[in-house]
Amino acid sequence: MGNSSKDDSTTDADTSGGDTPPSKFSLFSEGEKVLAYHGPRIYEAKVQKAELRKKEWKYFVHYLGWNKNWDEWVGVDRLMKHTEENVVKQQALDKKQGVDKNPKSGRSAQTKPKSSADVKVEKEDVKSNAAKGKKRKNDSGAEKDNVSSDKLVKFQIPSTLKKQLVDDWEFVNQQDKLVKLPRSPTVDDILAKYLDYRSKKENMTSDSVAEILRGIRCYFDKALPVMLLYKKERKQFHDVVQDDVSPSNVYGAEHLLRLFVKLPELLAYVNIEEETLTRLQQKLIDFLKFLQKNQSTLFLSTYDGTKGVEGKGKGKDD
Repeated sequence: MGNSSKDDSTTDADTSGGDTPPSKFSLFSEGEKVLAYHGPRIYEAKVQKAELRKKEWKYFVHYLGWNKNWDEWVGVDRLMKHTEENVVKQQALDKKQGVDKNPKSGRSAQTKPKSSADVKVEKEDVKSNAAKGKKRKNDSGAEKDNVSSDKLVKFQIPSTLKKQLVDDWEFVNQQDKLVKLPRSPTVDDILAKYLDYRSKKENMTSDSVAEILRGIRCYFDKALPVMLLYKKERKQFHDVVQDDVSPSNVYGAEHLLRLFVKLPELLAYVNIEEETLTRLQQKLIDFLKFLQKNQSTLFLSTYDGTKGVEGKGKGKDD
């Protein structure tokens, strides 16, 4: 999730309040049922808190029917009044996005409110998507597939990186653009930069940090062709990544960030002691903060127009 300027700019005409309301007047009230933009779609939500921050109203919303982990602060440009007219807009947008074409999703009119990360990376195949949707469906947080929620690695992706994921999804799936490869810096370069950063900060090289970075690299190389690519990126992958080349030496921050959406699910099946799990979470959070701090230099601000993009149109891998 995230307040994508591109996402939000397309919705200004649809908001019931028009421009941002005067500072002393909140367009939405606490406890009000609303419609909220999330990535490329609209979901039913409930305003839990309303706060005036720097002369701008912010609303803490809960997406109805979904785990509270998806709750977030949004601006007025992400919300609409829950009116019959706006519900029709929601249904029309769902139809345009093809939401009702996935009979295994567990919901006919709405998909799970995804973090921007999910919007981009979690659609690799229908079975895993359906299982994940069911796993996070209830507010009780009950987990399916014998995966205990206590064993899940839990961390929040910073809001600016969530927006990065939204933009990433839009570039590939809506604008038919791809990341130009090979990237610079590569994933290997970024991991090395982070290790150097930690070493200087702690005045020593931490073996535990180095081990975690090796693990991230390994997961990235294995996961990229299986679950981190959109359908439109597959031809590029086969053209660029040969048998003797590791994806981590070709791809960059854009695809590395997608991995962090998948990591909790991937690590859930690894036998990790609770104390080790806690330390791992802290180090992964610190790495995300490093990506956020260096976002302007590590991530592309725009992608290249593509020639012969595979699967033009909907971009369903998705």
